[in-house]
This record gives sequence, structure tokens and C-alpha cells, in this order.
Amino acid sequence: MKSTVEQLSPTRVKINVEVPFDELKPNFDAAYRKIAQQVRVPGFRPGKVPARVLESRIGRAPVLDEVVNEAIPAKYIEAVRAGEVRTLGQPEFEVTKLEDREVLEFTAEVDVRPEIELPDLAGLEISVDDVETTDEEVAEQLDELRARFGTLAGVERPAQTGDFVSIDLSATVDGKAVEEASTTGLSYEIGSGQLVDGIDEAIVGANAGETKTFTTKLVAGEFAGQDAEVTVTVQSVKERELPEADDEFAQLASEFDTIDELREDLRKRLGRVKIMQQGVQARDKVLEILLERTEVPLPEKVVESEIENRKHDAVHPFDHDEAQFAKALEAEGKTLDEFNAEVKEESEKAVRTQLLLDTIADKEKTSVNDGELTERIIYQAQRFGVSPDEYVQRAQQSGQLTAIYADVRRGKALASVVRGTTVKDASGAEVDLSELFGSDEAEETQVTEEAVATPAE
Repeated sequence: MKSTVEQLSPTRVKINVEVPFDELKPNFDAAYRKIAQQVRVPGFRPGKVPARVLESRIGRAPVLDEVVNEAIPAKYIEAVRAGEVRTLGQPEFEVTKLEDREVLEFTAEVDVRPEIELPDLAGLEISVDDVETTDEEVAEQLDELRARFGTLAGVERPAQTGDFVSIDLSATVDGKAVEEASTTGLSYEIGSGQLVDGIDEAIVGANAGETKTFTTKLVAGEFAGQDAEVTVTVQSVKERELPEADDEFAQLASEFDTIDELREDLRKRLGRVKIMQQGVQARDKVLEILLERTEVPLPEKVVESEIENRKHDAVHPFDHDEAQFAKALEAEGKTLDEFNAEVKEESEKAVRTQLLLDTIADKEKTSVNDGELTERIIYQAQRFGVSPDEYVQRAQQSGQLTAIYADVRRGKALASVVRGTTVKDASGAEVDLSELFGSDEAEETQVTEEAVATPAE
């Protein structure tokens, strides 16, 4: 077999392949066996029909079709490996010459990873927010913890923000009932923002037994994007009674004996969260600088695929009804053209990010060990609410395991750049993020999934 690689652009090549027929004998043997199982010839058992009899029965063309269809992908892979071509996406094949018993020639056009010249980041310095935990933030955390142990008690007063109400809902559009917006006995916390716009304003000030109406724009369903008249009846009003913030509560809600110890623990937890936020800030700022300073040619077909995937995910909740999706966008004050422009921009940035981090990973010879891959799988499984085994099975079936590996590798590559960056807080003090991103001496990057997740995920 002979093959040559022709560079069409920085991100696309044409691979020309010439295969002598004597190299296709295994393909012909396999084709005869396959066709022999499908053709019934009197006097021969299925699968035992000789090749010459098969050809006399069905002709040479079906055999050639089978051989060509099977041989081209395999020979393409051989050519890719021989030419050390870093392909992206699926190739477009074209048979350019087929002389029976002589030669098969074909071409394969495919996107490839472009050569990327990395910028010099020596002396790079960025700024992140200060880590400061206020008494008010600690008190808010304590109140949230108290709320978990709170009880609901009925009140004889108008509803107010923070109350829990039992409501009946119904809605109409131009006099036609909206079935999916009709319910009874629904429990709702006023101010939580979990229902349609306008409902909080309608309920606040209402007493049990009162009915209110208001107009809102529906964002999903058959009438997405249209104004609906909503009727809400308040059946009951309850307020949450919180336990006292004292030592007894600390012992009930935690492993601590005193409320002061509990408050101090909450303060430390908030501090750790803010350090994590510093890490995310540092990661994002370093990535933005990398993207600004690096020229990354975009493979057209890869970007198109990314755009299609994002659009598919956006329309999926609407059963791929594009008209309903457009109405939902309208309800959000956005046009379909604006959505498409945003998706295009996000997709291009995602592809640029992936290519850039892959280049850094190659330069740094970044690898991923089994433990790191397992950690990502467990993290992703928890996100989707499935067991790690089930997540792995799904990933294998959809061919996503390679993508998971690549994402972990990209995250480690970005962490290596962050490690080499001077990070200071808003007050000018240098920030040590080694607990999140590891140190240059460490063999493995000790960093949480949240801190290194590739932005293109």
C-alpha cells in the first residue's frame, strides 16, 4: 500500500491511498464468506458456496462493493498511522480509481489538529478576589442549617416572602385551558423562584382562601412564549419556625458541643469554599490569557459538530420541536438568530480550548493514571445520579471513554500552567493554590474536579 498526505489547510488534509489487489485477498475471502451465508445455491450448504460459483450466480460487482466498503476504513487507518496524522472527526472518502484485479485508489479528507505555537507565559501574574468570611455569611449558613431542622406552623395572617403556602393553580391562553399548568395542593415557598414569573407578587399579601389572578409568559409546553392568565388560590399559609441557635441545637445538628464551635466550623468551611473560588478564578483567568495570546486555527467540521451537539441538547427538552423551542427563546427575550450566534461563539471557544490544552498536554507529556480516571468517572456518575458501573457502561456504548480521558488530561495540562503563574489576591498578597493545583514536585496533580474541569465540558 502507498499513501501520501496532502495539506489542504492548517486544519484539514487529504490522504491519498493506493492499494494493490494482492493486498485485498483477506478482504475478498471475508466478502465471499459473508455473501455465501446470504445466497442460496442448490447443491451447496449455506456458507459453503465456492467463490467462482458465487460470482457466476450474482456477478462480480456485489463482491467488489463488499470488499471496497470493508477495505477502505481499514486501509485509511493504516495510512493515518503511517503518516502520523492527528485526525479529528470522521473522514470523507472518495474512490478515485478501481481497476478490478489491479488496484484500488481512494482519498480521505479529514480535519486534523493544527500546529499551535504556544506563547511565552514566563512571569505571568493574575489577581483573584480576597478570601474574607464575614459574620453575616456565617450567620446565613447557620440559618440555612437551622432551616433544615425547622418546623412549619399555620398562621392567621397574609402570606409573606419565606412562607410556605398550599396553592391551587390553573391557567388559560386565549380562553383555552393549559393542562400542564393546572394543579391542586401544591406546596410552594414564596420567594424561591421555582414557579412562573409573577406568582410571588400575586401571593404576597393574600390570606388563606383568597384567589388571585395575574398574567405571565409561559416558557415551555404547547403555549411556550405566549401570555397566560393564571389563577392561584391560597389554601393555607405556614411559616417556618427555626430552632434556637444554642448549644442544644449544635449538639442536634453537628458533632460539636457548643454553638460557638459550630459557628467556627461553618467559618472554616466557608473559607475553604472561597479558596476553591479563588482557584476557579485563577484557572479561568489563565485560560482566557492563553486564548488571547494563542492563534488556534479552527477545524471547520469539528466546530460544525460541536454546534450541532449543542443545538441538539437545547432542543431535546422540547421533543425536538423547533417551533416550541423558538417560543421558549422568545419568552426569555431572545431570538433564534441570537441563540444561534451564541452557540456558534461558544462552540468555537470550546474547540479552541480543547486544541490549546491538548497542545499543552503534549508539550508537558501529561498522562492520566487509572486513579485519576476513576475519580472523574465517580464524579460524573454522581452528577448524573447513576452508579459508576452504569456510567462506564453508558460511556462505553456511546464511545465517550476516550473523551473522558481527554478531559482529565486537559484539566491537568491547565493546572500545570496555573502552577507556573503568580497569583495574588486583591490586597496584593501572593496566594498559594498548591492544595488545589498541586506542586511542580508532585507526580500527580492534587486538585478537585471542580477546579480543573475543562471549560468545554
